[in-house]
Amino acid sequence: MFRTREFEQMEMEFFVPPEEADEWYSYWCQERYRWYLDLGMPEEQLRLRPHDADELSHYSSGTSDVEFLFPWGWDELEGIANRGDFDLTQHSTHSGERLDFFDQAADRRYLPHVIEPAAGATRTAFAFLLAAYHEEEVRGETRTVLRLHHRLAPFKVAVLPLSKKPELSGPAQELLAQLQPHFMCDYDETQAIGRRYRRQDELGTPYCITFDFDSLDDASVTVRERDSMEQERVSIDALVGYLRERLS
Repeated sequence: MFRTREFEQMEMEFFVPPEEADEWYSYWCQERYRWYLDLGMPEEQLRLRPHDADELSHYSSGTSDVEFLFPWGWDELEGIANRGDFDLTQHSTHSGERLDFFDQAADRRYLPHVIEPAAGATRTAFAFLLAAYHEEEVRGETRTVLRLHHRLAPFKVAVLPLSKKPELSGPAQELLAQLQPHFMCDYDETQAIGRRYRRQDELGTPYCITFDFDSLDDASVTVRERDSMEQERVSIDALVGYLRERLS
């Protein structure tokens, strides 16, 4: 069961047999911690901190926080709590309804215990942005790059014709139309190509596709990777597969 609180808190209530509560609590602590790492959160900026006994709520037999190292110090992104049978007991008491569960396989009834991961949407988005933001010097200029994991990047691909001339912009827009069914794409044809690369770096776009005059002859494009800035010539026919492999 999912619910939101004040449009910011995301909670899941996971119901389990009483004797399995500790096992599932440990499972969800590790799974929620791993979720942040899998989306590119640096391990040195993330920790899982179990609450001390004097921090626990009266109904909790165990609570841990996933914390991020913000500029002001360690702060909570998400709490995972073993709430026991407190929730259903309270609901049952105040509603007058039985909320126990009949397990047919085991031929028994029990009141489920609840494991509740509760994450803050706004603070999590802020943490991912902080972790991804980098400034570095490239050829004497400062490059700002948002190294977002590709699953979080607003655009996965940007199509950039080398020139606004119709002989390039027309085929580039056709290429954009080929890619849009597969990826969230951006299109930019204003200013020099280097400035457009920088704009996409700031947006966090993982791959830029440059359609140039050679593309008219060899049916290939230049693919530029955001973090390394390395470029590779790729056939237009193979482009979707090339990008899908790297963005999978």
